[in-house]
Amino acid sequence: MKTSNKMNRRRFLHTSSALGVGLTFGLQNIHGSIAQNNKKAAILGGPKAFNATWPGWPIVGRAEEDELLKVLKSGQWCRLGSKTVPRYEREFEKITSAKFALATSSGSTALTSMLGALDIGPGDEVIIPPYTFIATYNVITQNYALPIFVDVDIESFQIDASKIEDAITTSTKVMMPVHIGGSPFDVDAVLDIAKKHNIPMIEDACQAHLAEWKGKCVGNFGLGGAFSMQASKNLNSGEGGTIITNDEDFYNKCYGFHHQGQNTDSASLEPGSGIRGSNLRLTEFQAAILLAQMTRLEEQVKRRSENADYLTQLFNEIDGITPAKLYDGTTRSAYHLYMFRYDEKMFSDMSRSKFIKALNAEGIPCYGGYTSLSKNPYVRNLAKNKHYLNVYGEKTMNDWLERNECPQNDKLTQEAVWFGQTMLLGTKRNMEQIAEAVKKISRDSKAISML
Repeated sequence: MKTSNKMNRRRFLHTSSALGVGLTFGLQNIHGSIAQNNKKAAILGGPKAFNATWPGWPIVGRAEEDELLKVLKSGQWCRLGSKTVPRYEREFEKITSAKFALATSSGSTALTSMLGALDIGPGDEVIIPPYTFIATYNVITQNYALPIFVDVDIESFQIDASKIEDAITTSTKVMMPVHIGGSPFDVDAVLDIAKKHNIPMIEDACQAHLAEWKGKCVGNFGLGGAFSMQASKNLNSGEGGTIITNDEDFYNKCYGFHHQGQNTDSASLEPGSGIRGSNLRLTEFQAAILLAQMTRLEEQVKRRSENADYLTQLFNEIDGITPAKLYDGTTRSAYHLYMFRYDEKMFSDMSRSKFIKALNAEGIPCYGGYTSLSKNPYVRNLAKNKHYLNVYGEKTMNDWLERNECPQNDKLTQEAVWFGQTMLLGTKRNMEQIAEAVKKISRDSKAISML
């Protein structure tokens, strides 16, 4: 009986102790949560939400050294008659499931080569979105063709397919939509319009390495697709580009244009068989770097996708933050950029510039992205260019300015906020820290807006 009493007493003490520890731990969690919620935004003197270092770029290792040394010691540094660039092209064909890949000196020259293969020139019109890097515009004006802007779908940041047909004229020779941020535009909708009007579509996939539409890599849907390997890109060699196509004739024309009009894998003293060409070749050294970088690409794409999906879940719980929509056919975004819209009305009318400044203060690097191309003096001054006036006339160029009004894009460029792709190579906890930073700013938005 005494033993039983002792056992009961021990059980009571053990249970009481456990309850006490549990209660204490629970109170600590509650107090910790309250303390977290009471932390001021960093811009107001509080602690940063993220106080470490984001993943660097590029990521390099022994693979890059080995590939570069092979080229260095080979003494064959030009692609003509070489092995490394063709080996890279075969590997790029494999990972994109394309029949043909052609390496070029940049993403811009990949686009230039495709436009050259299509013989785009003065009098021709090329349809593009206004929410894109200036290179998309420049490759058209280099040919003295007219870039025609079609407004964006503000929810996706992509070209609005429903507005394309209104922009088509008898002078429309190419449609060149952009998979901006690495996310596919509405491929089916755009492709249907291209087929209906018998206009070739080439894809500006410069930011969209291994992005997929219905399980197929972008760049495979139009006549050809262009990728950039510039230093910031998800697959990079400092500078570089690649065309993919499933049309052999188009591949041959692109090859000829990028190699002085010559279709052979060597330099000839005789002119090429085409009518125009240039030297837009990739070097062996760049191809060597790309071969090494490709060994990590699939794993990195998967990491970005997982983190972006999680961040979107977290952002969907914050009023005033709207992540860019992915179309239903998207089976994978490359997430070269994580893009969202900021509604200042939900943040005590705090301006976007102050929101960005406050988020940077939290250790979360971000920026506002593109300005409105159709409003930019660089673009609008084309209407005064003497060569364009000679080709098109003053009335046509003034009409061109009016045609290029894109009110949704103007609105988007005032609301957009971007994170770079390297942030999505962080951890799940890092995504939570980003969301926590935004929540802090939201809670303190009134005070921040008065700074």
